[in-house]
Amino acid sequence: MIINTERLPHANILTPAVRRLDASVAATFKASVTEEIGDDRKALIVDFSKVDFIDSSGLGMLVSLFKLMNGKGDMALCSLNPGIMNMFTLTRMDRIFRIYPDKSSALAQLGQ
Repeated sequence: MIINTERLPHANILTPAVRRLDASVAATFKASVTEEIGDDRKALIVDFSKVDFIDSSGLGMLVSLFKLMNGKGDMALCSLNPGIMNMFTLTRMDRIFRIYPDKSSALAQLGQ
């Protein structure tokens, strides 16, 4: 399984079960997430606590998911390591995505 899912009443938390979110897994990850969220009208939180690296394919996949979530619910990212957070800052994706330091912070804002 490429993702672990935690379903809560107001949010789905998806944790990638891979260390690298790159071209080798981006398409499979997107398909898995798309299947997981279906038509749910819940917030989506992607927990990066196990991810060490993301490349442009991974970023592109997240943008696609962001567009997919439009109208279905909020989307947020949490637990980004400093290197990944730096990539989001350099690419200005930190202006697109809601980013929280940890899962509990994301849930406090989105899961209510």
